[in-house]
Amino acid sequence: MSKHAVVSFNGNKHINTEITLTGSKSECNRALIISSLSKGLVDIDNMSNAADTVTLNRILNNISQNDPHQQTVDVGPAGTAMRFLTAYLSTLPGNFILTGTERMKQRPIGILAEALKSIGASLSYLEQDGYPPIAIIGPLQQQMDSVKIKGDISSQYISALLMIAPTLTQGLTLEIEGELTSLPYVKMTLDMLEETGIKHSWNGNSITIKPQQFKASTLAVEPDWSAASYWYSIAALSDKATIELPYLKDKSLQGDSRIRKIMEAFGVNTNKTSKGIVLTSAEKSFDDQVLDLKDCPDLAQTIIVCAAAIGKNLSFTGLETLKIKETDRVKALQNELSKIGVALKEDNLIYTLNCDGLHFPEKVTFETYEDHRMAMAFAPLSLMIKEVELEDMNVVEKSYPDFWKDLEKAGFTVKEI
Repeated sequence: MSKHAVVSFNGNKHINTEITLTGSKSECNRALIISSLSKGLVDIDNMSNAADTVTLNRILNNISQNDPHQQTVDVGPAGTAMRFLTAYLSTLPGNFILTGTERMKQRPIGILAEALKSIGASLSYLEQDGYPPIAIIGPLQQQMDSVKIKGDISSQYISALLMIAPTLTQGLTLEIEGELTSLPYVKMTLDMLEETGIKHSWNGNSITIKPQQFKASTLAVEPDWSAASYWYSIAALSDKATIELPYLKDKSLQGDSRIRKIMEAFGVNTNKTSKGIVLTSAEKSFDDQVLDLKDCPDLAQTIIVCAAAIGKNLSFTGLETLKIKETDRVKALQNELSKIGVALKEDNLIYTLNCDGLHFPEKVTFETYEDHRMAMAFAPLSLMIKEVELEDMNVVEKSYPDFWKDLEKAGFTVKEI
C-alpha cells in the first residue's frame, strides 16, 4: 500500500527559506552515458540522487563489472534510461534484453530502435512492435553513416544517437525531419559532448559528429531547474516570498531554466547572488495569453497548475509529448484540475484553462498517476487549500527525493498516512 502525503500550511503565507537542490537528472543521465562511452576518461561532479539517475548508474556499473552476455537490464520506470540504454547497449558486445515496468512497455521506443537498425544495430521487439521489451545483440556493425529521425516526438531519441555517434566507426549524421521538440535538451547533449572533447557541425536540419576520442575531463552537474520550478510555483502562490536556491547558474544548459522568464508574469523575480539565485515576490503582470512550452515540456504541469490556482485563463501549446510521459499528463491534469473547478480544454493542439468555476475546498485528494511531476505540481496548492492529500508520496524519488523534507524546511507540514 503506497503512503499518501497530507500537506498543509498554517499561518501567514510568507515563505523565507534556502533550499539546496539535487543535481540535474537530465545532465546526470547524459553524463553517465558519456562517462561510460569514454571508458572512464570523463568524471562526474555533483551526481544527482534522483531515483532515475541512481538506476542508470547501477545498471552501467553492473554492465561494466559483469559478463554482459545474456543479460537482462530492467530500467523500472526510468524513461530516460530506457532511451539512452537502447542506443548505448547497441554499441557493446553482448546479448541484452532491455525492459521496464508495465507503463514503460506502453511508452514507444520504435522511432529510436528503427533508426538504430537502419545504421546496423541488431534489435528486435519481444512483445509489441515499437515498444519495450527489446532484445539487443551488439556491437552494431555500422552500415550507414546517416539516419533520418522525426524531431517532434522525443528529443531523447536524438540525444541517445548523438552520444554514441563519436564511438561509431563512421560517425553519424542525423537528419531531423520536421520541427525539433525540446531543442534545449539537444543543445545540452551537444554542449556536454563538447566539454568532453567531442566536436559537431549543425547545418540546417543536419547534425554531424565524426569518429572522435573523448578527452580526460570532468562534467560538473548543475542543480535541477525542473526541481526549482516547484519553488517558483510556491513563490507565486504565497503572499510574500524570499527563496534562495544556491548553485543555480545564470547561464544554464537546462531548457527548464526558462522558468525564470515565464514566472515573471506570475509575480516572481529571479536575482543572481554570490551563491546562486534568489526568488522574490513581485506584482503579477500577464502580457502573453498563450505560452508555448514545446522547449520545456517538463515545466508544463507546474505552470498549468499554478495558473489554474490563481484563476488565470491562459492557453498553452507544445504539450504533445506530455501524452507519452510517465502517464498521459494532459488527461491527468484535466482529471485533477476538475477537483478545484478548473477545465483544461484542447482545440487543435491549443490547450486553454477555464477557471470560471475555480474554488478551493477544505480538503482535496489528488491522484499522482505514478508520476513524480503530478505530485510536486499539485503540492503547492496547500497554500490555497487547508489540506492537500497526494497519493503515493514516494513517486517524488524519481527526480527530487528530498521534496517533502524541503517543503517542511520552508514551513509546510507534511504528514504520512
